[in-house]
Amino acid sequence: MRTVEEIREQLEKAPEAYRQRYEEILERYKTVCAEEREKVIAAGGLHILGTERHESRRIDNQLRGRSGRQGDPGSSRFYLSLEDDLMRIFGADRIQSIMNRLGMEEGIPIEHRLVTRAIENAQKKVEAHNFDIRKHLLEYDDVMNKQREVIYHRRREVLKGENLKGEILEMAPGLAEEIVARYADKELDPSEWDLGALGEALNHQFNFRLDLTPEERETLNPDRLQELVVDRVNQIYAGKEGRFGLEVLRQLEKIIMLQTIDSLWKDHLLNMDHLKEGIGLRGYGQKNPLHEYQKEGFEMFEEMVSRIEEDVVQKLFTVELAREESVAEMQRQQRPQRMVLSRGGDGDAEARPAPVKRQGSKIGRNDPCPCGSGKKYKRCCGR
Repeated sequence: MRTVEEIREQLEKAPEAYRQRYEEILERYKTVCAEEREKVIAAGGLHILGTERHESRRIDNQLRGRSGRQGDPGSSRFYLSLEDDLMRIFGADRIQSIMNRLGMEEGIPIEHRLVTRAIENAQKKVEAHNFDIRKHLLEYDDVMNKQREVIYHRRREVLKGENLKGEILEMAPGLAEEIVARYADKELDPSEWDLGALGEALNHQFNFRLDLTPEERETLNPDRLQELVVDRVNQIYAGKEGRFGLEVLRQLEKIIMLQTIDSLWKDHLLNMDHLKEGIGLRGYGQKNPLHEYQKEGFEMFEEMVSRIEEDVVQKLFTVELAREESVAEMQRQQRPQRMVLSRGGDGDAEARPAPVKRQGSKIGRNDPCPCGSGKKYKRCCGR
């Protein structure tokens, strides 16, 4: 049995032994590779045999390059058929007519510069077509990439920002002015304004109704109305800040902003995919599909940004914190109620309330009311 010192001494020698073994294997591998390389060179080098020509000349050149890597001898040869896709689509008819004119039989190989030139021209056409496809795809993707940069930059600002109150107070008055301008047109007389629809819109967006006195309605003008609505919006948000607390409301602003951006951005991506699928049909109407995609994509993006502002403001103005008493009451109501069935007994008879008995005779519906009013019972106390 080996001692601890012997084991430690052997472990110290192990790395050097591994290195020596690795160098021996590497030298043997180099020797074998050199011998095989000499055999390949003696046999004439590597020969590439191709059964067709690729659509891209780059692939064919790479295959030819394999036959003569690093100056080694080699050769390559490609065989084609007039029924191959590349020849059938590009120029096979002309070559076939030449063969028929010369009276060549089927199966005889043809080696001529005309065939090589026809193949190269066909490959150039395919490469140009594929390049146009990639170019158009890149142009379409560039539209989405610009929108993606804007949204991601916006998300990073929300994540980094600790106070979004300034942005909220910029969005809310702007939405309030848009709503007022929608229902209180400056071109119309104040008596023709739809103040009822204005109140419903404000209630939906900011969770408050516009209560105006008759005197205020008579002296109302567009600027004064906008000022009243904006002041009311700022007061409501200031009151919400006082009820919730600064830290809670700042956290709510960030959470609601991120959730709204993520939700509407996913919907926008799906809508852009649907637009991209059918935009190619615009070409039949003598319109550039790319320009139409850029135009409608920008309009959809602007609509999404406006929707983000509306949803964020609406959620912040309608959100409320539940009190502990309300939560406890809600949990109590949601508990399953147990129904107990019993056969009856003395204890149940004692707990059961006694039936109500009528005192005196029954009064008819058409009889005079006993209260002395002179009316029929059904028209008075019996109603």
